[in-house]
Amino acid sequence: MRFLSLIPVNLRRHRLRALIGVAGIGFGVAAMLTILGIVNGAIGMFEHILSTDSHYLVLEKNVSDLFFSAVREEDSAAIRALPQVAAAHPLLFGIVSSPGYPVITCFGVEADDPRLAQAEWRAGARADFGRNPGEIFLGARAAEFLHAKPGDRLPIGPVTLRVAGVLKLENGFEDGGVFLPLAAAQEFFHRPGVCSVLAVKLRDQAAGAEFRRAVEAAHPGLIALENREFNQSYQSFRILKMTAWAVGLCAFLLGGLGVANTMLLSVFSRIREIAVLRVCGFSERQVAALILGEAVAVALGGLAVGFALGAAVLAVLPHVPQFQGYVQADVRPLVVAGIVVTALVTAVAGAIYPAWFASRVQPAEALRYE
Repeated sequence: MRFLSLIPVNLRRHRLRALIGVAGIGFGVAAMLTILGIVNGAIGMFEHILSTDSHYLVLEKNVSDLFFSAVREEDSAAIRALPQVAAAHPLLFGIVSSPGYPVITCFGVEADDPRLAQAEWRAGARADFGRNPGEIFLGARAAEFLHAKPGDRLPIGPVTLRVAGVLKLENGFEDGGVFLPLAAAQEFFHRPGVCSVLAVKLRDQAAGAEFRRAVEAAHPGLIALENREFNQSYQSFRILKMTAWAVGLCAFLLGGLGVANTMLLSVFSRIREIAVLRVCGFSERQVAALILGEAVAVALGGLAVGFALGAAVLAVLPHVPQFQGYVQADVRPLVVAGIVVTALVTAVAGAIYPAWFASRVQPAEALRYE
């Protein structure tokens, strides 16, 4: 295997081509890491919103998106009264706007919602939530980009509300969002008497199947899903993941074509050199292994560059004001492993034809090659 020591020598001799291959793979790695990190982070944040101190989610059956789900107050009251239920918290989702910021997540919640109890109140008090009409409460990140502080009058859509408190939350969607008392949110979004989802905490998780049957029997228009089951089945999450992988794989395809072009040009420019190696005793397999080894080395270099570039982008994005704190990257080990395997497979696939071509070079003819 000593012939493999020629790999770094050949790459140094053809620096520009090697760098082009490294850049192609590197940009593919960075794109895939960044996109998947952002998508998984967004899904994770949304999952955390729904799973805060709850075991089951009750929502409208066959709804395309939670923003369109409607669970009526009378249904919520009946579900709260079930013997399996320890607590149930309604949550109304919406999108509001303020001058310069057309998309801000809004949460309509009740005063006893656990996310308010778990938050760090930087201004105002939890006891004041919903006490006075015409008040709004801001996540710390939202207060920052809206340049608002307690006591300010803040234009929200067609109305102006008084900022009554600022709370710091770990979840980016919540920290970059605004909170309204449930009744005020229902009035604002013209959805009287409904919430988007009811987050239910059971007295005993073992009674989950019994709880689900009770809900679906008494409320045929609703469905009860365990948090994990909802996360796996929610169509929007699946679409986001599929789109992220598709975009990442397209980036890798371009990188693979770059590697194929680099290796093919390298082989054509080294026909005589390959012929000399064959004359010196190199077998067809050794020549092919040399070309494939160079492709793997290019892929490894691209992986290093891509991970460094992707990590830098993911570190910067959460602090970009335009993203309003809604970006929180989540890079999982399985994603990293998938990217590594995809990069190596892409590079090797791109080098298969050049390696085959090099292995078929006939020394006598190749030495006359111009």
